[in-house]
Amino acid sequence: MSDVLLTLPEIDKRIAAIRENLRELIEQAAAFSGAADEERTSERIADQEEELERLTKQRDALSQKS
Repeated sequence: MSDVLLTLPEIDKRIAAIRENLRELIEQAAAFSGAADEERTSERIADQEEELERLTKQRDALSQKS
């Protein structure tokens, strides 16, 4: 993702969306069978977890400045 500076409310909104995406991906992973589906879902989950970590760090940094 880009390194665009976001406001705290924007970050919180994106974090909530990513958490919802992760929940849905985990549900999909439980329903899918097949190596290709599992690998693709695992990659999507890892991508979402990385973005969640990045946004959480950005939010924490902005919170400390306030």
